[in-house]
Amino acid sequence: MSGYLAYLAKRLGQFVLVVFIGVNIAYVVTHATPIDPVEQSISAVTSFGNTAPEAIEQMRQSLKELYGVGGSWREQYLTFWSRILRADFGPSMSAFPTPVSALIGRALPWTVGLLFVSTLVTWALGNLLGGLAGYYQRSRSFKLMGVVAMGLHPIPYYIVALMLLVVFGFLWPVLPITGGSAMNLPQGWTLAFIGSVLKHSILPALSLILIGVGSWFLGMRSLVSNIVTEDYVQFAELGGVNRGRILGSYVMRNALGPQVTGLAMSLGGIFNGAIITEKVFGYPGVGTLLVDAVYAGDYGLVLGVTTISILGVSAGVLAIDLLYPLLDPRVQVA
Repeated sequence: MSGYLAYLAKRLGQFVLVVFIGVNIAYVVTHATPIDPVEQSISAVTSFGNTAPEAIEQMRQSLKELYGVGGSWREQYLTFWSRILRADFGPSMSAFPTPVSALIGRALPWTVGLLFVSTLVTWALGNLLGGLAGYYQRSRSFKLMGVVAMGLHPIPYYIVALMLLVVFGFLWPVLPITGGSAMNLPQGWTLAFIGSVLKHSILPALSLILIGVGSWFLGMRSLVSNIVTEDYVQFAELGGVNRGRILGSYVMRNALGPQVTGLAMSLGGIFNGAIITEKVFGYPGVGTLLVDAVYAGDYGLVLGVTTISILGVSAGVLAIDLLYPLLDPRVQVA
């Protein structure tokens, strides 16, 4: 147990270091942009009429405090980290004075719901079919699935999104093609709202699943194809062990290790995994929020979304690092 505690401390240290470096890089990149949030906000306000210079100066000082860009670069940096620790990214430039954290809080459930479910479905379906294809290598059906998977794998997911948009939005308009739910429908845990959300998520989720299944299918088939040639699998087959047990206990279980690692990485990256898909379907998630923030030059919002993404990816990697020694006893933690 002491070995695992040392392993835990080491991984937590790596997690903190990765987050610290990633957030610092995001801070430097966003603050290197030529956009001045204070002057941009003042320009937007004064464009509607004349404003006294004294009022503009007072507004400038207030906005510097709001955006955390007052004082020296050292003071700005310390203010930035103090706000990060409080999950306070300041007000949004494009939706002033709405806080960035409020905008992310509204969009995050949509992205997490869409990508979390689609990632799990994709992973489970791709690994199941890939494992069966790797074990039953002579099956014509699974060979055909392999051909389809290899054909879909290199296609960008946004191309599939556009194809689904054309097919189900114009040629056969049976599914909604934009938004997260029906307009003017009150949000809440009602059957009407839940049904509308599920219906609007079909096309975005399908565009991700169709491409993702091929990748997991090919990876799992390759792993299983190598495992079935191992001596212990051959001995089990010669000993008359049930093929279903061999597939489940001896083959699939040993092949799932790398796939579980890939799943953790995918779950950690759900915050930025479907930016174009969300934009194509007008889905009200973090991806759409990020694209709109980039177009508007809202670096505070860009920094907030980027920071959340860094935390998500790092947390996903940390979770699998901590669980992997428990899932696979061959991994040494001492």
